Amino acid sequence: MARADLPLDELVAYRPDVREPNDFDAFWTRTLDEARAHALDVRSEEVDMPYRTVAVRDVSFAGFGGDRIGAWFTVPHGADGPLPAVVEFIGYNGGRDLPGESLRWASAGYAHLLVDTRGQGARWGGGGRTADPHGSGPATPGFMTRGIDAPDTYFYRRVFTDAVRAVEAVRTLPGVDAGRVAVQGGSQGGGITLAAAGLVPDLVAALPDVPFLCHFARALDICDKDPYAELTRYLAVHRTRVDDVLHTLSYFDAVNFAKRAAAPSLFSVALMDLICPPSTVYAAFNNYGANQHRADKEIEVYRFNDHEGGESYQRQAQIRWLDKLLGR
Repeated sequence: MARADLPLDELVAYRPDVREPNDFDAFWTRTLDEARAHALDVRSEEVDMPYRTVAVRDVSFAGFGGDRIGAWFTVPHGADGPLPAVVEFIGYNGGRDLPGESLRWASAGYAHLLVDTRGQGARWGGGGRTADPHGSGPATPGFMTRGIDAPDTYFYRRVFTDAVRAVEAVRTLPGVDAGRVAVQGGSQGGGITLAAAGLVPDLVAALPDVPFLCHFARALDICDKDPYAELTRYLAVHRTRVDDVLHTLSYFDAVNFAKRAAAPSLFSVALMDLICPPSTVYAAFNNYGANQHRADKEIEVYRFNDHEGGESYQRQAQIRWLDKLLGR
């Protein structure tokens, strides 16, 4: 596998001018205000499962439009809280799987909320069970062009709103230290993590792993892999809509959320990543905290890896980093 992006010495200085609409903040303030007009309505019930070292609850809450969003809430068995919590977002078209299948954060002594992505969960793993009841205009197969005619109807408007509501929901759960909530995710989950970090001002940490949804304009120029290729296939048919599509995407570019983030952050990047090109990741990393004039951020670099990134190496690095940050 050969590198298909910028060399590392250029990546560390790569800070492009990413398109940002003038009403970006107003758009997201309005979006979250509309979501909060619905009661959060957190529901929780115990799950029967064969694992002995953790306790899992089936949690749901009202996300965008009051739609029910499902999640697994996992804590160490017999934990004497309050515990810091990690809210985790899932990679593209994966689901929350079966209860107890994601144990690492609880095994490390954290409360863990694993959040389904609406409409997804039918491509890998054990699936998801959260519907997206909203429709879409013409779209390519997948999720990247659903509702892309306008920012108000775009799929990720709903997903990013669900992420903010997930943070609000976990803070209501018994045994959680509401003042110590971190967000984490890989690939699509990494992009959602950056969105949450830019929209929730008082997170304790953000851990985006090989994040997707960063610097769309760059990705569309150099990446021919799905999911970005869903957009290029759409534009190959809808030839006159390029500027309209880029305008919609500018409200959801994770670089624009990264600029607004304030929480300490640990990123990862894989320099042979053909799905989330490293220049798009560095665009977010180098801009992270810019609007807050903060630079409390680190990045783990995996020189010879594709989109799998660091896998178990990164998972352990994340736990150690967060433990150190929290003084645990």
